[in-house]
Amino acid sequence: MCVGRPRPGSQAGRPPGPLRQPAGLPESHAAPPAVLQRLVHPVGSKGRRVVEDERDQGHQHGRGHHFPDGHRGRGAVSRRGESPSRGQSARQQGRLEDVPAHARRRQEGPGGSQAVWENMARMCVKTQRLDVARVCLGHMGHARGARALREAQQEPEPEARVAMLAVQLGMLEDAEQLYRRCGRYDLLNRLLQASGQWQRAIEVAERHDRVHLRTTYYNYARHLEASGDCSPAISYYEKSDTHRFEVPRMLVEDLQALGLYINKMKDKTLWRWWAQYLESQAKMDAALHYYELAQDYFSLVRVHCFQGNIQRAAEIASETGNWAASYHLARQYESQNEVRQAVHFYTRAQAFNNAIRLCKEHGLDDQLVSLALLSSPEDMLEAARYCEEKGEQTDRAVMLYHKAGHFSKALELAFATQQFAALQLVAEDLDEKSDPALLARCSDFFLEHGQYEKAVELLLAAKKYQEALQLCLEQNLTITEEMAEKMTVPKDCKELSEEARRALLEQIAGCCMRQGSYHLATKKYTQAGDRLKAMRALLKSGDTEKIVFFAGVSRQKEIYVMAANYLQSLDWRKDPEVMKSIISFYTKGRALDLLAGFYDACAQVEVDEYQNYDKAHGALTEAYKCLSKAKARSPLDQEARLAQLQSRMTLVKRFMQARRTYTEDPKESVRQCQLLLEEPHLDSSVRVGDVYGFLVERHVHSGDLQTAYKYLEEMRQRLPFADTSYYVSQHAVDAVHQGLGLPLTRAAPRRSRHNSVEEPGEAAEEAAEEAASGP
Repeated sequence: MCVGRPRPGSQAGRPPGPLRQPAGLPESHAAPPAVLQRLVHPVGSKGRRVVEDERDQGHQHGRGHHFPDGHRGRGAVSRRGESPSRGQSARQQGRLEDVPAHARRRQEGPGGSQAVWENMARMCVKTQRLDVARVCLGHMGHARGARALREAQQEPEPEARVAMLAVQLGMLEDAEQLYRRCGRYDLLNRLLQASGQWQRAIEVAERHDRVHLRTTYYNYARHLEASGDCSPAISYYEKSDTHRFEVPRMLVEDLQALGLYINKMKDKTLWRWWAQYLESQAKMDAALHYYELAQDYFSLVRVHCFQGNIQRAAEIASETGNWAASYHLARQYESQNEVRQAVHFYTRAQAFNNAIRLCKEHGLDDQLVSLALLSSPEDMLEAARYCEEKGEQTDRAVMLYHKAGHFSKALELAFATQQFAALQLVAEDLDEKSDPALLARCSDFFLEHGQYEKAVELLLAAKKYQEALQLCLEQNLTITEEMAEKMTVPKDCKELSEEARRALLEQIAGCCMRQGSYHLATKKYTQAGDRLKAMRALLKSGDTEKIVFFAGVSRQKEIYVMAANYLQSLDWRKDPEVMKSIISFYTKGRALDLLAGFYDACAQVEVDEYQNYDKAHGALTEAYKCLSKAKARSPLDQEARLAQLQSRMTLVKRFMQARRTYTEDPKESVRQCQLLLEEPHLDSSVRVGDVYGFLVERHVHSGDLQTAYKYLEEMRQRLPFADTSYYVSQHAVDAVHQGLGLPLTRAAPRRSRHNSVEEPGEAAEEAAEEAASGP
C-alpha cells in the first residue's frame, strides 16, 4: 500500500514549456465536458455538477477546443472547491491564473486538463464509481494507482475497493472512513501504519483487529528501533512476544545492557541463549550458572563432562532423569570402557538398542533379557536369536519370541525343547488370527494334558466348531455365552452351508437345554430359525416378561397359543395385565376354542371366589360367542359344548332375575329359587349354597325365622361338608337361632371351594405339558 506519493503528471513548480501535441494523440482526444459530466454523474445521480456548461465557452464552437485564455484551470471543476489538504493551495491556483493560456494548455497535458481528471477521480471516491476512476487514472498516467485499483478488485467489500482509490489519490481521511464503514479494520490498520499513525494503528488493533495485534506491536517496535528509541522498542518487542530474538539482536553491541536485560527478564530461553554465548566465550562457570537457571540439564551434563567432572554429571542425570543428558553421559562412560554404567544410563535414556548391544558384546545375559522386554519387537527378536544360538537359554528365547509376536517360532522351540510351561503361556495369546495348524497342534497338546477348556478355546479359534462342541459334550463342559458366540457362524460364512450352519446352531441350543441354559438355548434356536423350539426353551426358563415379549415379536399362531397357555398357569386372577395378555394371545393365535375355555374359567372364578353372577354371565356370553366362531375338529362336540354353555347361561340368568325381582315380588322370587334348586345340574352353573343363602338372608330380613331355619337345615343336609358361613352370614345364622331359642353354633373358619376351578399347580402342569407337546 502506497500512501502520499506525488500524483503523476503534476506540473507544480515547473516553468511552462512550449505548447505542443504529442505524436499519435489528436487534440480531439480530450473528453468534452458533457461526456465527463455523464461519466461522473450518470442519469438519475444526485451528486453535484462538476462541469458547468454555462462557463465552458471554449467548447461551444465544436469538439476539441481547449479552455480559453483567462479561464481558471481548477475553477471549472467544482463550485465549492477542495480543501487545502486535498488540492492545490491558493497560491498555486493564483500562480496558475497568471500563466498564459498556451502555457496552461501545456501544463494540462495532451489528453485534456490534468486537474480535471484528478478531480474527477476524487469525485469517483465520493460516488464510488470505480469504472470512471479507471478512465481517470488512465488519462492521468497514474500507473501505480491503476495497478492498485485492479488488485483491489479481489476485496469482497465495495467500500474497500473505493478506499484503495482514495489512498492512491492521497485522500486518507476518506479511505479511513470507508474502511471503518465496511468493517475492514485490518486494512485500516495497515493504512495507519503506512501513514505513520502508530498510536491510532495500535488502538485499532487492540479494539477491532486483535488478529494482527502482535504484528502491529512488532512493526512499531521496528519503527522505534530504526528511530533510535531502544527502550520503547524493547517494550513493544516484548508485547509482540519476539523479544527473545529481537532484543539480543538489538543489544548485541552493548553486552552490559544485554546482560542486565536478561537478568531482569528471568526467561529460560534467554538464560539458555546467554549461557551458550558465555560458553562460546569460554566462561564456563558463568555458563553453568545460567544453564542451571534455564534447567538445561543436557547442557549442564555436557559442560561437566567437558571439564572432567563426570561424577557431578552423573548426579545431575540421575536426579533429573533427562533422556538427552543420560544418553550423553552413557556415551562418555562407554568411551571410558565403564560398561555397566553405560548400560545403566542407556537404559535411563530409553536407548535400549545400545544397551542390548553392550550386553551382547560383554556377556551381560541377565540384563539382556530384561532390556529386550522393554525394547521394541525388533530388539526382542535379536535378543531371542542370541539366546537361541547360545543353546543354554532356550526358555528365555521362547519368552522373547513370544513377546516379539513370533508365536510359531516360540511354539516350535517350546515343542522341540519340551518347555511345557512356556508353551502354556504362549498358547494363552493365540487367537483366530493365528495359524490353524498351529492352533490344532496346541489343542492336541492341551487334550493330552487334560486341559479341556483351553483345548476348546483353541479349537474354536481354529474354527473347528464340531470338534469343540463334541468335546464339550464328552467332557460335560458348560457352554458359556462367550463360547456359544464363538461357535456361532455368521450367515455370510463361505466355509459352512446354510443347512450346516443351522444344524450346528441347533446342536449348540440342544446342549444348552441339557445344561439348563434356557435363555442361551432360546437365542441359538432363534438364530437357527426355529422359533417354536426357542419358545419351548423360554417357557422352561419361566421368565414371564421375556415370554410375553418373544411372543409379541414372533407373530406366530402357535407361539401365541403357547404363551397364552403358559400365562394361564400363573395367578392371572390377581393380575389384570396377565389376563389381558391371555385374551390377546388367544385372539391373535385364532384359538377361539381355547379362548372360550378361558372365558368359562373366568366365569367359574367369578362364581366361586367373588359370587359375582353378573360378571360370570358376561364371561359365559363371551365364551359362547368364541366357541360358536371356532373351527372345531368335531362338530358334535362343539354342539354339545355350546348347548352346555347355553344351559349354564340360562341358569345363571334365572338366578340373577330371581334376586332382582325379590323387592317387587318376593313370592315369585322364592318360587324361582325353589325351581332352581330342583334343577339336576345346578351346581355346574349356580352354587346351591348361594341359592339357599339368598333364601335364608331374605327370610331373616322379612322376619320369617321359621322358614329361614327350614332352608338353613335343607342346605346343611344337601351340603353336609360345606361351611355354612361361606354362604350365609354368621349374623343371619345367630338371628335364626336366637329367634327360635336354639343353641348357637360356631362354624370353623374354613372356606370350602365348592365346584371351583382346578388348583394352580395342576393347571400349571397341564399348561407346561401342552406347551412342551406343541399346539
